[in-house]
Amino acid sequence: MTLNAADDSFAKLIRSDLGDDILRPVTDSYLEEPRGRFTGHAGLLALPRTVDEVSKLMRLASDARVPVVPYGGGTGLVGGQVMSDGPAPLVISLERMTAIRAVYPTENILIAEAGAILEDVQTAAEEANRLFPLALAAQGSCRIGGNLATNAGGVNVLRYGNARDLCLGLEAVLPSGEIWHGLSRLRKDNTGYDLRNLLIGAEGTLGIITAASLKLFPRPEAVGTAMLQVTSPEAAIELLALARDQLGDAVSTLELIHRQGLQFLTEVLPLVRHPFETQPEWCVLIELGLFARQSPSEALETLYASADKAGLVGDAVIAQSEAQRMDLWAVRERIPEANRLIGSVSSHDISLPISRIPEFILRGAEVVAALGPFRINCFGHVGDGNLHYNVFPPQGQDRAEFDGQRQAVKHAVHDLVHEFGGSVSAEHGVGRLKADDLEEYGDAAKLSAMRAIKTALDPQGIMNPGAVLRS
Repeated sequence: MTLNAADDSFAKLIRSDLGDDILRPVTDSYLEEPRGRFTGHAGLLALPRTVDEVSKLMRLASDARVPVVPYGGGTGLVGGQVMSDGPAPLVISLERMTAIRAVYPTENILIAEAGAILEDVQTAAEEANRLFPLALAAQGSCRIGGNLATNAGGVNVLRYGNARDLCLGLEAVLPSGEIWHGLSRLRKDNTGYDLRNLLIGAEGTLGIITAASLKLFPRPEAVGTAMLQVTSPEAAIELLALARDQLGDAVSTLELIHRQGLQFLTEVLPLVRHPFETQPEWCVLIELGLFARQSPSEALETLYASADKAGLVGDAVIAQSEAQRMDLWAVRERIPEANRLIGSVSSHDISLPISRIPEFILRGAEVVAALGPFRINCFGHVGDGNLHYNVFPPQGQDRAEFDGQRQAVKHAVHDLVHEFGGSVSAEHGVGRLKADDLEEYGDAAKLSAMRAIKTALDPQGIMNPGAVLRS
């Protein structure tokens, strides 16, 4: 079905129904994404203040067959927030819908509007002596609606799950403009199809999330953090199993870091403090969340002694203060920033069966080496099987010199992931970057069902055209 641009005549319709204040000039910040792989275009930018205004905008867009791109914090890494081709869309940004509508500490529930910054949601939970555990590097600018639309992961998935696992209900506007009032606080509700889980991870292709009912958790009374050198990726996985045997669900995080990531920090972010005098080939960042009468230092020391006896670890640094803890986390959290400053030839957000990660790392190095003298920065959430496997030019060379090889590198890595029974999109989503990959590696029956759902809910194809499923 033919779509129409969000032009001046459409702007008049919006202003006559919603007033002049709803529209703002389209600036470059709404047309860019962090990796610079996509540049979008837009006819109009709308900043609604309420779900009713979102509904009116969607009804107008549906009647006029104008494409709509929902916009959160703009931090997505797969181009889902920018539309480069086709009629200039209406961009709907939820940045004015930031309210924390309610907190129910005894129920461990918080209700937030979709434009709320993730860090503000964390703070609101903390003020109620509760924890909202979704945590990722962009938490100071990403918005909870975008986190849910992409089913964000982050560093605490091992213990608490993805964004999907942290949501009980949604308020959302469907492509027709109809409002789904689904802000449930129920943990058991088997009344038909689960629209919540349909919209979570749909990346704005089935509707616009406007608010969410989120799960909270008790705040751990003590947190223990350590950086441990490990002898190999196999040792990291054995350490994970050992930690969970000894400490159970107290293990919140286990992050794998390769020497290349540490070298990138030295190269472009020299002020980041390194925990070891000599950079190890592999190390892990582990964090525990403990409750009453449990000492995090003692727990980590006991774990280290067991791991050392098993030959899994070398040197270790156990944080003795919050400042030391933040220094350790800075090493992990600033690696993506260093990656961006270096400039990758091809970046891959992949997941694998945990036990197959070591073999994949070995095979991946061989596959990439066959294509050229690239550097590989392999790091990530090994506790849940999610690796960020990024390929970079040789030191002193720019990624632009290797643009002609980017597709070959991507296909080689993704082919290997598929061979290992993994996923080419672990936590960043599909967006526009991986729409072709979804077709190439996706299950045929699943793709058919997805297209049927898209057609049923969005028959005119106005919701984020080209994202997830190609137009």
